[in-house]
Amino acid sequence: MSTHLRFAVKEDCPRLLELINELAVYEKMPDEVTVTLAEFSDAGFGENPVWKSFVAEDQSGILGFALYYTRYSTWKGCRLYLEDFIVTEESRGKGIGKLLFERVMQEAKDKGYNGMNWQVLDWNEPAINFYNKYKAQIESGWLNASFSKEQLT
Repeated sequence: MSTHLRFAVKEDCPRLLELINELAVYEKMPDEVTVTLAEFSDAGFGENPVWKSFVAEDQSGILGFALYYTRYSTWKGCRLYLEDFIVTEESRGKGIGKLLFERVMQEAKDKGYNGMNWQVLDWNEPAINFYNKYKAQIESGWLNASFSKEQLT
């Protein structure tokens, strides 16, 4: 089976949301995905899209994706932020993650960004090992902070 990459289209959103839920289960946070399909689709393909994604697919459908957006660092300038990166469990170990990750890296280069950022859970050794192959700098010392929609109101 031949795997190819392409930009995501609006019709992919239901499958991408399935994979996002699969990732949340893997990351032991299945109840944290609260975005609706309508919100997700609108954020990617509505009037003011904020994210883009590459999908990896073969004849059976979408096997993985990498969703990203532009972030701005006052210290570093424009950078690509890799929000979600997942390959289905049954498709891992076939080079699909490498294809997706390197395509996102190329996108950052093509856009002239000053770098690329993402997060990885400290217990996710397979992901850490994957990123170490690229000699990624995995930082410690920063804690994530956030507000929920309810807290904003």
